[in-house]
Amino acid sequence: MDNYAGVTPLGQINSTNSDAMILCCECGVTIQPNPANMCVACLRNHVDITEHIPKQAVLHFCRSCERYLQPPDEWVQASLESRELLAICLKKLRGLKDVKLVDAGFIWTEQHSKRIKVKLTVHGEIAGGTVLQQVFVVEFTVQNQMCNDCHRTEAKDFWRCLVQVRQRAENKKTFYYLEQLILKHKAHENTLGIKSQHGGLDFYYANENHARRMVDFLQTMVPAKVTTSKRLISHDIHSNNYNYKYSWSVEIAPVSKDSAVCLSKKLRHQLGNLSPVCLINRVSSSVHLIDPMTAQIAELTSQVYFRAPFEAICNPKQLVEYVVMDVEVILDKDRKTYPGQGQLSFKHVLCDVWVVRASDLGINDNTIHTRSHLGHLLKVGDSVMGYNTGEANINDAEFEKLPSELVPEVVLVRKHYDRQTRLDQRLWKLQHLADEATDERSKHDFHEFLDDLEEHADMRGHINIYRDPKKQLSRDIQTDVPQITLAEMLEELTLECEDDAMGEDQQEEVNGQQAEPQL
Repeated sequence: MDNYAGVTPLGQINSTNSDAMILCCECGVTIQPNPANMCVACLRNHVDITEHIPKQAVLHFCRSCERYLQPPDEWVQASLESRELLAICLKKLRGLKDVKLVDAGFIWTEQHSKRIKVKLTVHGEIAGGTVLQQVFVVEFTVQNQMCNDCHRTEAKDFWRCLVQVRQRAENKKTFYYLEQLILKHKAHENTLGIKSQHGGLDFYYANENHARRMVDFLQTMVPAKVTTSKRLISHDIHSNNYNYKYSWSVEIAPVSKDSAVCLSKKLRHQLGNLSPVCLINRVSSSVHLIDPMTAQIAELTSQVYFRAPFEAICNPKQLVEYVVMDVEVILDKDRKTYPGQGQLSFKHVLCDVWVVRASDLGINDNTIHTRSHLGHLLKVGDSVMGYNTGEANINDAEFEKLPSELVPEVVLVRKHYDRQTRLDQRLWKLQHLADEATDERSKHDFHEFLDDLEEHADMRGHINIYRDPKKQLSRDIQTDVPQITLAEMLEELTLECEDDAMGEDQQEEVNGQQAEPQL
């Protein structure tokens, strides 16, 4: 019999007389006494302790994710001749519970033969108390079968839940900030795929609980309005089971940092008599406003904002460059009583500023007086960006109701630095969920978002910033330009190939496959 590599009777009775011998009850050969009173050859012919163990079996392998099926329905990652693969093979053999497994190991087979051979050594007890040891080989045939996860991915309608994140605004810095928060907290781990769409991103899920968890995360991080819908896919009339596809539309508030807004009279009173024209100081879980005329700040929760929503009257693309001609800081003792009763910002300093438009400098030096909250930054000769409300084309019902004395001629927003200098000294980068936008408008908005990170340490403290290995530190560094220190940067994780024999072309191919999007 080919299955027997050797049969050895164990548990033999030790005789006190080494010369005491008996005859085999089958063939009559002289043997030492044992409970079966048979020689090894006769035991081999009459007893097979592995007859209930299959000598051939099938292993299911998914070529897409390179995992093996572990009964009953778990897919496990296992390499050839590994302990994990050996455990899967042993679980496929049902008759092993009737014998005692002593040893198991692989027999080498050609890698592409779709055959795996396992050599087993077992002990089994037969009638009379004799214990036999037997060695045999089980051959496993590897069959390709797509796992459930890969099958859903390859199918046309593999997802069950869709979360659509959109910000319908000209300035999308709030959306860029939300993207970094998702990466920081790894909120996208359970997604089947992410697609970049016009105005936002689409997140696909197979589990409704994962999608709801993502929606809750988005509502916690930014002011957002959520609408839900579902579509019937199939219905089993016998078991009364319904199969739906769920969709969540998450609409982010259409305001971003440095946008100018016009508040209604009712909302101004609720916030402590702010000025009608305010700036968006920051957008987090709430909308933070600052009054440039008084340095008064206020906070709008998501519920309050969407109860009476408003949009930006001026966006950063409408900013005009001005040159500071004179600055006078307004001290607390000299500050006149203003009608506001809200909280004042301790990070900003109120000042009187005289500016001239940069394009008119030297041609028409008509200075414009305004009040600003940037007294801690501005000096004579600095460039500053602001909104010219007199020349801007503003289409807003609340703004048109305002009397002219309540509308400042110029609203200063932030100090201006040379763009090329900032790009040269920027030694860091950010990660993205999907492909970056290529149009000039999106690139400009993204660079403004990067400028905000450099200027506000509390803002960049909530996201991950990575060292850019493509850029080197320049010797000519301007210290007055806001920068991010090397201590705040993280080293980007790179996966190295374990096989040293792999060529450079193969390594580039592996890295390219890892960088491909999930959809």
